[in-house]
Amino acid sequence: MLILCYWFFLNFNLYFFLNVSFIQGRLPLDYTTSCPSSLCHVTHAWLSPKYKAWGSLLGLQLAERDIIVACIDYRNFPQGTISDMVNDVSQGIDYICNNIIEYGGDPNKIYLMGQSAGAHVSSCALVQQAIKESRGDSISWSVSQIKAYFGLSGGYNLPNLVDHFHNRGLYRSIFLSIMEGEKLLEQFSPEVIVQDPSSDKAVSLLPHIVLFHGTTDSSIPSDERFAFLLRMMLISCQLTEHKMPCLVAVNESVVI
Repeated sequence: MLILCYWFFLNFNLYFFLNVSFIQGRLPLDYTTSCPSSLCHVTHAWLSPKYKAWGSLLGLQLAERDIIVACIDYRNFPQGTISDMVNDVSQGIDYICNNIIEYGGDPNKIYLMGQSAGAHVSSCALVQQAIKESRGDSISWSVSQIKAYFGLSGGYNLPNLVDHFHNRGLYRSIFLSIMEGEKLLEQFSPEVIVQDPSSDKAVSLLPHIVLFHGTTDSSIPSDERFAFLLRMMLISCQLTEHKMPCLVAVNESVVI
């Protein structure tokens, strides 16, 4: 089994893991046969760049199971602030949605996943894209191209996390610099955004959402409110049950 890693250097780093033996001789794809799913994984951290091995381990494991994994890196602070990070991730998703077929992937089987800070940044990118679509803005990728979103140990309400991070050593002044000031905390808080009545149409466009969070996570505390609010919004939109988001609370003894 041969697994290759492709690097692209645009405004972001993007690396792929795929099982070449599975897709060899299958390009261009014949969709009458089984085609591999693709996982778009947004890497972890607002600050530290020392996390690429995590994406590599995930990519290698899933590639052995015939899943193409594309890991999106983004600028960290101080090279970039939150709007740069969200933009970088959105560009990465755009590239994957429009080019995954070149790597043997099925454009109808694209899943998006983010971990920790990556869950925050990727959920911001997803919600912002839905808002653009709901307004009829010109877009280069659509949330409808994402089959499902998986958020792992993410923080979705920044105003509620400022004091928690400060007490853990990510001091208020640094955190607010990353998030471009206190006034923009709510703008980059998906949990807050979905409560705005003007976001109703955007929420209805979101893909199926599954949130995972450890019950004893001390980095970012587990919070069910984002999943609950999304469920209430979708019920108000009279959408079907299969699209309902949920929170999977993971006990610390469970290894994901």
